[in-house]
Amino acid sequence: MKTAIVHEWLVTYAGSERVVEQMLRLYPEADLFSLVEFLPEELKFFIQHKPVTTSFLQKLPFANPRFRNYLPLMPLAIEQFDLSDYDLILSSNHAVAKGVTTRADQLHICYMHTPIRYAWDLQQQYLQGAKLTRGFKAGLTQLVLHYLRLWDVASANRVDHFIANSRFVAQRIRKTYRRPARVIYPPVAVEQFVPKQQREEFYFVLSRFVPYKRVGLIVEAFNQLQLPLIVVGNGAERKFLQSLARPNVTILGHQSEAVIVDLMQRCKAFVYAAAEDFGITLVEAQAAGAPVIAYGKGGAAETVIPGKTGLLFPEQTVVSLVDAVKAFETGQIAFDPDQLRQNAEKFRPERFRQELSAYIDQKWTEFQRKDALQY
Repeated sequence: MKTAIVHEWLVTYAGSERVVEQMLRLYPEADLFSLVEFLPEELKFFIQHKPVTTSFLQKLPFANPRFRNYLPLMPLAIEQFDLSDYDLILSSNHAVAKGVTTRADQLHICYMHTPIRYAWDLQQQYLQGAKLTRGFKAGLTQLVLHYLRLWDVASANRVDHFIANSRFVAQRIRKTYRRPARVIYPPVAVEQFVPKQQREEFYFVLSRFVPYKRVGLIVEAFNQLQLPLIVVGNGAERKFLQSLARPNVTILGHQSEAVIVDLMQRCKAFVYAAAEDFGITLVEAQAAGAPVIAYGKGGAAETVIPGKTGLLFPEQTVVSLVDAVKAFETGQIAFDPDQLRQNAEKFRPERFRQELSAYIDQKWTEFQRKDALQY
């Protein structure tokens, strides 16, 4: 079974790349395809230092680091990959990877991190964040997104089976493409954390500083609460967050993995306000023994056990978060770091590989049987 693995872009080592890493552990002989590959040498370990077949976008001007500016060309670029020699195609999709073209005698299974956010449910937030609500440039951007939605729905028909990274994403796949999806939660590197019984008095946030992550909402809530908060991350909203923060709130930029692990293991609780597709950091916090205070929609509702591993607040508002933190501060609910760790253990990479392998084997067997019945 000759296998190809297709990912949108390889420029960092984050949640979707961890899925690719585990796919390659299952299929070490697979060939790897990506629109662009700009990984620094120290990160190439997760692709096993494999050569990567890239698209024409790799050589376009300023593609590194501004490859996202070529979004209108990405559907065309992904369709140019020649996958004719492969039996099994695994796509890891959060934008266009599922759009590769295949034949009827090839099995295409797509692991869907999310339908492309900025073309669907988060379009208005992205346009507002980029200040593209009026004028010629805004109109052109909306036209591109309209075209992208049409292509996105059409290319969903090229996928034989969808896997979703959460029930929340499975619902979005059904809404967007009218297709069912099997849920297999993504791998989380829980082994790098040690749950500590003694917690310190600060709360912790780890997030990209973009509008839909709602970090500003958290900062405003802690401004009111006057409780110590450490915020780690980077992005377009960094200056805004720094201007918003009062002395009890510390806004840090990008930090090393060692610093992040240390903060996770020491914080009083981990705070999150986004409606996340899955939310790997929510599981990492539990692995480190940190209770989670999160908005109760999206992946948080599937990974946090209310009253046992954290608290979920019902509305994406400052008032709702303030109420949740105040309830947490009463100490009426005792959170056991070992119980938090036990819940996080359910998302280990070994579990992911086992479930993914079993699913692919099942679908490959069914695919061969159907193919044989045609003759």
